[in-house]
Amino acid sequence: MIELWFAIAALMLATYVVLDGFDFGAGALHLFVAKSDQERRQVLAAIGPFWDGNEVWLLATGGVLFVAFPKVLAAGLSGFYFAIFLVLWTLILRGIAIEFRSHIEQPLWRAAWDVVFGVASALLPVLFGAALGNLLRGLPMNQEGWFSLPLFTDFTASGEVGILDWYTVLVGVFALLAIVGHGGTYLAWKTDGTVHARSRTAATWCYATVAVLWPIVTAATAAVNATLYEALSSRPLAWLALAAALGGIVSVVLGLRGHRPLQAFLGSSAFLGGLLGATAALVFPVMLRATSGDDLSLTAYNSAVPPASLRIALGWWVIAAPLAVVYFVVLFRIHRGKAIAPRQGEGY
Repeated sequence: MIELWFAIAALMLATYVVLDGFDFGAGALHLFVAKSDQERRQVLAAIGPFWDGNEVWLLATGGVLFVAFPKVLAAGLSGFYFAIFLVLWTLILRGIAIEFRSHIEQPLWRAAWDVVFGVASALLPVLFGAALGNLLRGLPMNQEGWFSLPLFTDFTASGEVGILDWYTVLVGVFALLAIVGHGGTYLAWKTDGTVHARSRTAATWCYATVAVLWPIVTAATAAVNATLYEALSSRPLAWLALAAALGGIVSVVLGLRGHRPLQAFLGSSAFLGGLLGATAALVFPVMLRATSGDDLSLTAYNSAVPPASLRIALGWWVIAAPLAVVYFVVLFRIHRGKAIAPRQGEGY
């Protein structure tokens, strides 16, 4: 049962990254692929029906942790206090920017909210990527299972570390490029004309850089967490997830070169999901790795609630999760086809 809930938590997180990732990427790109007001409204129309619903999966991930692994959630919220507030404010500003620019007539204010939207959309993948880097590198856990981190120290990934160091920044940059590439494939699929062409070009360049950075990030991860890849030979699920990630990036290349943007977007989704799935399979059962000793790490086994509680929660999850999936399937079906920019004042 504990293994199942760990898999559910990983699935919720991967779903969030894939779904909210495309509108983060589209937002980060929109200042570059959409030059006119009409083109920018086309980008917003492409993500408008989905962006707020996509964020539900972040809440669902937190809900799974609260129900199944409350110690992990409590320690993470406490230790990453400043970073989480930064994420929350960035999410708030991003949502405000989307709504305000759609209802303001003054060009200067629209341009200002466009910048806020673009910067917030680019900052969020960096923050989430840096958070993943912290989890892989390890945290200074104490005997009670808590930790506290400054924003940065000397930028080294050992000793007295901070939230930001050379490794976590590298992972954050890698996450940004992957998410921007993901958003580029989505815009190439959902738009036409010059926005489509620019988005396709941006996705091509981003994924070319991702392909170069991937082995570099892998080697850097091995340098800061030497034991992570030791379990690879005995984790078939990790191999399957890595195969999905590799197949996904190949599909992105073939889809972009063959002018098949939907194939590229699905391949990008497989790449992100496969990469996160492989990471989850490799770190299991560790959820918060302690640099101060393996016995201080929070794992799925020492932080889970009793089995009876997990069984009760599973009964609710098997009802709620399919309903959410059906909702998103219907939503994508209703808004299939190319996005059309609405007139100013009509929202998305």
